[in-house]
Amino acid sequence: MPPTPNRPTLNPPHLLLASISAPRSLPPTHTRRQNWPRRLSSAAPRAAVSAAASTSSADPSASLRALCSHGQLSEALWLLESTAEPPDEDAYVALFRLCEWRRAVDAGLHSCAHADDHLSWFGLRLGNAMLSMLVRFGEMWHAWRVFAKMPERDVFSWNVMVGGYGKAGFLVEALDLYHRMMWAGISPDVYTFPCVLRSCGGLPDWRMGREVHAHVLRFGFADEVDVLNALMTMYAKCGDVVSARKVFDGMAVMDIISWNAMIAGHFENDECKTGLELFLTMLEDKVQPNLMTITSVTVASGLMSDIRFAKEVHGLAVKRGFAADVAFCNSLIQMYASLGMMGQAKTVFSRMDTKDAMSWTAMISGYEKNGFPDKALEVYALMEVNNVSPDDITIASALAACACLGRLDVGVKLHQLAESKEFLGYIVVANALLEMYSKSKHIDKAIEVFKCMPEKDVVSWSSMIAGFCFNHRNFEALYYFRHMLADVQPNSVTFIAALAACAATAALRSGKEIHAHVLRCGIESEGYLPNALMDLYVKCGQTSYAWVQFCAHGRKDVVSWNIMLAGFVAHGHVNTALSFFNQMVKIGEHPDEVTFVELLCACSRGGMVTEGWELFHSMTEEYFIVPNLKHYACMVDLLSRVGRLTEAYNFINDMPIKPDAAVWGALLNGCRIHRHVELGELAARFILELEPNDAGYHVLLCDLYADAGRWDQLARVRQTMREKGLDHDFGCSWVEVKGVVHAFLTDDESHPQIREIKAVLDGIYERMKASGFAPVESHSSEDKEVTKDDIFCGHSERQAVAFGLINTTPGTSIVVTKNQYTCQSCHRILKMISNIVRREITVRDSKQLHHFKDGICSCGDEGYV
Repeated sequence: MPPTPNRPTLNPPHLLLASISAPRSLPPTHTRRQNWPRRLSSAAPRAAVSAAASTSSADPSASLRALCSHGQLSEALWLLESTAEPPDEDAYVALFRLCEWRRAVDAGLHSCAHADDHLSWFGLRLGNAMLSMLVRFGEMWHAWRVFAKMPERDVFSWNVMVGGYGKAGFLVEALDLYHRMMWAGISPDVYTFPCVLRSCGGLPDWRMGREVHAHVLRFGFADEVDVLNALMTMYAKCGDVVSARKVFDGMAVMDIISWNAMIAGHFENDECKTGLELFLTMLEDKVQPNLMTITSVTVASGLMSDIRFAKEVHGLAVKRGFAADVAFCNSLIQMYASLGMMGQAKTVFSRMDTKDAMSWTAMISGYEKNGFPDKALEVYALMEVNNVSPDDITIASALAACACLGRLDVGVKLHQLAESKEFLGYIVVANALLEMYSKSKHIDKAIEVFKCMPEKDVVSWSSMIAGFCFNHRNFEALYYFRHMLADVQPNSVTFIAALAACAATAALRSGKEIHAHVLRCGIESEGYLPNALMDLYVKCGQTSYAWVQFCAHGRKDVVSWNIMLAGFVAHGHVNTALSFFNQMVKIGEHPDEVTFVELLCACSRGGMVTEGWELFHSMTEEYFIVPNLKHYACMVDLLSRVGRLTEAYNFINDMPIKPDAAVWGALLNGCRIHRHVELGELAARFILELEPNDAGYHVLLCDLYADAGRWDQLARVRQTMREKGLDHDFGCSWVEVKGVVHAFLTDDESHPQIREIKAVLDGIYERMKASGFAPVESHSSEDKEVTKDDIFCGHSERQAVAFGLINTTPGTSIVVTKNQYTCQSCHRILKMISNIVRREITVRDSKQLHHFKDGICSCGDEGYV
């Protein structure tokens, strides 16, 4: 059963209807003025007025009626103003009907002001004429004032007001008026229920709709086709397609609207197959579809991913004569776009003689959703050239394309356009802006947009949380997630973004809380969530938890296997990783590019050159995967680590694609390990041409010179880094304790427990000195090696670990995340701490994951000896 929204609060019935009060919240004033307009320019020829007066025995009311009957509105208004006495009711009625027919808003409001000034109350016939005109103009404020001055109201009066409020979007107020009508003893008619039911479906308010359904039965309108059609639509929009189908199946007489309502109801509730089956039944019953039927069925055909059926629908529509209709062509474009057939969509689009904004929007949205954001922006540019005004969906689709391409320049112009057209209040546009600014690395602009949004849905919050993660502001992502829980129920996308933030900061406890929330919501198997949970536990060093999650996940995909594979590699379980891969292949799971990156990393860490070559060749020969730069970098790293530097250099020269900085960086790292300065300098020259401002590669070069004892070259590199501003990236480490993540910056002593932290570290240093190892403590600028570690490591992980020791119970594991690499000194200190306190310590730095236990690190001390 659909969820029951809150019913509008009903005011008690009034015995004196003349004193009826306004609904709880009057509609915002979209009128030109709150008060009636008092003056209206009119230059009616006096001759025409005189002629009318002479034919009516100088009776002003008769003259006014005569002018209105001949459609002479300006003359009628001149006569209205020039006559001292007000005309009779019939004359007013004729004038209001003429204004309504002419859509003359200013003239109608001016006439209403005249009647309001000269009449203390409005009779039924006059009031109804005024209401009909004002509601047609959308002037609900003035309509309410007229309604309040009517001592007598019939069902037409109430119907006009209920329908007017519903059409203006004030659905709760419309339902409130319907209840007031019932309290006043006015029996609804066949025109009342469609208005009320549309408001129920628009909210949607299933319980109120059921109540109105009971009224339909009680007042004897259960056989009226228009009422039953409205009932079907209401149930479908409230998500109760079963009740909608019961109404449909019970109808003795159906029209084309009935079929359309039920077919569309199935489509709206993701029952495309059932809806299409009903459409086929409609054809079998010899019911001729109209344009609405065909457009609805065409769009739904695209959602079925059945190309053959979609083409049959296309052919049927052409035979029925809808091929030239713009609305049908728009639905065709949407259908082919849903099927990924943008070539056919473009053909339909190019053959259209007339294109409206929806035609252009369908093409832009289709290209964007099918992975062609550049073409989407090209179509948008053509739309501008053709002077077609975009709507909110057009701008949202174009912004999504900008987000994919990082086109901030176009996105800013779209933002300005949306602001000028007052589209920023549309949530779909605001959400697209959030994504565009986040992916363009302008998260602060996204925050501005978010704060100005009048309402925020789950997509808004999810976009902000994911945006913070994308911009490496993970603490803010978790902050927003916690605030979101107070207002909006998260969905799977929200949880995935929040789990990514926890994984990035090693916030294991927060991640477990989110996991529990996922379980309470019952969506633990939805979408990417199982993989996100595995990724969290892997990155927090909890491989056993990740394995439990992997085994519990019934529908494993290649990403699931890759996450576990990466976890085994990160923890140094190389043989386990290779065995896991064999199991993956054995059960029939096809590996992808990421799989082989992890496998080659495992071989590199284990020094398995033969196995690495076998995997590299099998990737292309058995699995038909073309190696990319990451695979080549892994192979260079494998060869370089075992000392086969010449072979690695020749391998780079033989690459079919141009090597990037990562490939040369792998060679430079190998040269550092084996102290091959000349080849390392050659690799560094290529690197600095490709990435001149990357601090990490400068650090590698410094390491090369430092390990070889070439202090002059080291000093030159350090000087270059200072000139480029690359030596001021302070180290930062994060540790989670009791659900709160604490950050420690290099040389920052602002933490409230800094004295206890220093005392713990001093005690550890004393024990290390007693055992024959003195940790690096000096901060002297003369000590080149120490300064290098201070700058490029920062030793911040020491404070984080010490804080964890102070604030957790003995035996509790400590997980630290760090934004820089771990130097040799810190690595040895952490090994000793794990041995002294008998704790498991996990540190994930910018290069790899270190798992310390009983004085041993999972990395095997590779690069630290």
